[in-house]
Amino acid sequence: MFFCRFWSASASSLFPRAEASSNDRGRGFGRTGFSDQNPAATDPDPARHLDSRNGARGVPGSGPVLSGIIEHTGGSMEEEMEQLRLSRRPEAGEFSLSDAIYFCQKGLESIVEDQVTQRFSSEELASWNLLTRTNQNFQYISLRLTIFWVLGVFVRYGVLLPLRVALAVIGLSWLVLGTTVVGFLPESSMKNWLSELVHLTCYRICARGLSATIHYHNKENRPQKGGICVANHTTPIDVVILANDGCYAMVGQIHRGLMGVIQRSMVRSCPHIWFERSEMKDRHAVTSRLRAHVSARTKLPILIFPEGTCVNNTSVLMFKKGSFEVRGTIHPVAIKYDPRFGDAFWNSTKYNMVSYLLRMMTSWAIVVNVWYLPPMTIQAGEDAAHFASRVKSAIARRGGLLDLAWDGGLKRGKVKDCFREEQQKMYSSTVVQNGIEPPGSSRNPPEEE
Repeated sequence: MFFCRFWSASASSLFPRAEASSNDRGRGFGRTGFSDQNPAATDPDPARHLDSRNGARGVPGSGPVLSGIIEHTGGSMEEEMEQLRLSRRPEAGEFSLSDAIYFCQKGLESIVEDQVTQRFSSEELASWNLLTRTNQNFQYISLRLTIFWVLGVFVRYGVLLPLRVALAVIGLSWLVLGTTVVGFLPESSMKNWLSELVHLTCYRICARGLSATIHYHNKENRPQKGGICVANHTTPIDVVILANDGCYAMVGQIHRGLMGVIQRSMVRSCPHIWFERSEMKDRHAVTSRLRAHVSARTKLPILIFPEGTCVNNTSVLMFKKGSFEVRGTIHPVAIKYDPRFGDAFWNSTKYNMVSYLLRMMTSWAIVVNVWYLPPMTIQAGEDAAHFASRVKSAIARRGGLLDLAWDGGLKRGKVKDCFREEQQKMYSSTVVQNGIEPPGSSRNPPEEE
């Protein structure tokens, strides 16, 4: 804790500032000081930096948005098309060439940099945190910075890494052995108590192994038994972060390798729900088990990550509606990591679980804020999809994240035809609303006598 505060307070004053090119962004080279860091990413209360109408800073609707490579104009398609057509209303017909130019522009912007793909890569930093460098063409800034970086490598790999590996091995071994032994006990309150003790002890040891500094806010809203806890998803470590403050029954995708071993050991002593996302029968079975679990008010709250995939902690993608069809009490939780001390995002397409953990153990620390939001229930006349969207928006506002409507499944699959059809419907409605009537209808009403 002291090291994290010392590093944050002193780094900007120790080294000279250096301008960086566009290739220096990311977890590499930027400005050497921290004064240019986005305040919404590091403030303990990032919701203060939100726009009252659009959520996080830079959300479409608040003017032009600089998003890395290109400058995106703000506003939805309906707003932009309306302004475009009002500036030059067509004399006749339902189509004008300016409409085609608009869609060509948006297509080129998406090819260069879309809103979804960048959410599955590490967050771009405004300052270099003395970890990974991405600019291999520019190796030297100053002697002082080089010396400090070398000292940092020695501390991270020579001192912190052995200690963290030892703690992680102890924690995971305790989890596997403890849950296996508890799993042989008959169902009773004693078994449940021992299971919670084993899980809580293991998670706290593992958190120390990652040098995790966790700040919990609004603890009076912590999930209660019989409820469903939903949170934004950045990394498998999210489970460790939340379970340090209480035990959960978990729902998640079946994994292989080290993650699979941990999952199989955990399910022996606690009613976790693991499923294969590609199997439709598994998805129906999960919904049934969720309803049965929620109906028993004495069971642990269920922890679900409705995004279905890890996102780089800059935004919240669409929540799957399955967990919101149970019609239980939803306990939203917002999780925000401080990227200055280490990149917590797990890019599963690039790193396996072991290499990812090694990256975490060689970072400076894991600094994270957790906000417990007031419980939410579905409203009268509200369906599961709208309820999920309302919960997602609340999490995004509290954590200072972008609220995006895109499906996280686009990380693995192609865009569905229904998305294109939805864009076509929006364009058609814009045409009609701007005075272009369908064929056969009268454009000018008859004059009154």
